[in-house]
Amino acid sequence: MIVEIVSTGDELISGNIVDTNASYLASKFLEIGMLVKRCNIVGDDKKEIQAVLKEISSRADIVVVTGGLGPTKDDLTAEIAAMVSKDSLIINKEALSAIQSFFEKKNLQMSEVNKKQACLPSKAIMLENDSGTAPGFYMNLGKSIFYFLPGVPFEMKEMFKNKVLPDIFKRFGIKQRLRSKITLFGVPESKAAQNLDGFENKFPNLQLGFRAAFPMIEIKLLSPAITDNVSGKIDLDNARDWILSKFDVAKIVSDKGLSMEEEVARLLIKKKKTIAVAESCTGGLISHLLTDVPGSSAYFLFSAVTYSNEAKINILNVKQDTIVEYGAVHQTTAEEMAKGVMEKAGADFGISTSGIAGPTGGSDEKPVGTICIGFAKKGFSTAKTYCLNFNDRARNKKIFAATCLNLLRKELL
Repeated sequence: MIVEIVSTGDELISGNIVDTNASYLASKFLEIGMLVKRCNIVGDDKKEIQAVLKEISSRADIVVVTGGLGPTKDDLTAEIAAMVSKDSLIINKEALSAIQSFFEKKNLQMSEVNKKQACLPSKAIMLENDSGTAPGFYMNLGKSIFYFLPGVPFEMKEMFKNKVLPDIFKRFGIKQRLRSKITLFGVPESKAAQNLDGFENKFPNLQLGFRAAFPMIEIKLLSPAITDNVSGKIDLDNARDWILSKFDVAKIVSDKGLSMEEEVARLLIKKKKTIAVAESCTGGLISHLLTDVPGSSAYFLFSAVTYSNEAKINILNVKQDTIVEYGAVHQTTAEEMAKGVMEKAGADFGISTSGIAGPTGGSDEKPVGTICIGFAKKGFSTAKTYCLNFNDRARNKKIFAATCLNLLRKELL
């Protein structure tokens, strides 16, 4: 089975936007046992897109094309699909109705230019867009079935998951594959692979994969196509248990594949505890991660980004003498920050960060990558210092945030 992806848009070939659509689609195809053979990127050039589609249609079984379905003049995908298939564009009544319905639900006036999005090849089957205005569609070109999806990642993902995948399963008779994912923190990818040496011999029917999602490592398990869900699940569970036995339990964030923030959220909800956050060097990243999890209002009470010394003193009640004696980046300061934010919010727990994310600001005594993390609960507070320099400000902030959340996670176990 040959699967290919085509991503269109000048913004992709110019490097202004990273092609996350292709990586998402490739991973989803892999989950159902299909390896994408090629990913193609083409600018908004009619002749180039036409040539690429013609070439691919002679060799691929499944092709997913993203982008070029909008209302502007450079959105050419439907027109080109009609040209390649020697078809004509028509106003697809079902597509037009879906677009009008979208605007009506939003209480917005539909512009005349949006009608362009309802112009599809006459032989195409429309795919309704539940998240936007651009309908997708699918049709046969050469030996291939082509699925044309919007370029907007959120819209594309929803359409692929809800419309395209079910059609692929039905069309090609693909059988179910079971999946499992484990997330680790504090383990290099090379070390994770070394720990699992021999997996292929012990579980020859299962597929093992790794994904470095800094600062986390994801271990993925995939079963072959199965007809017996019970025996397939047993095989997967046995493999998962074997993998878990190969790692220090403190390094295992979730045996269900949850991210660090999702696992912390799960534990806070389970324990019926609340959290307040005081951040300096992480600049609100921890608060963003915690509140990005659905249902965060059940545990998240308050956040303060106290970058300046004055804010630490005035908002979090950090002692001025502490700042004068130790400075902002110190365990004592971080401990008082955590205690202060907990008391200010009336939360069960307070956590804090104060450090040097770089690339400047370090010293021999406190180099770039130094992070002080505070933790407080009723009647107890503490702080720890780490040096975690990953030679990049953004990566340093990510590792700082994950380390802080990991301390909270272990406290909640």
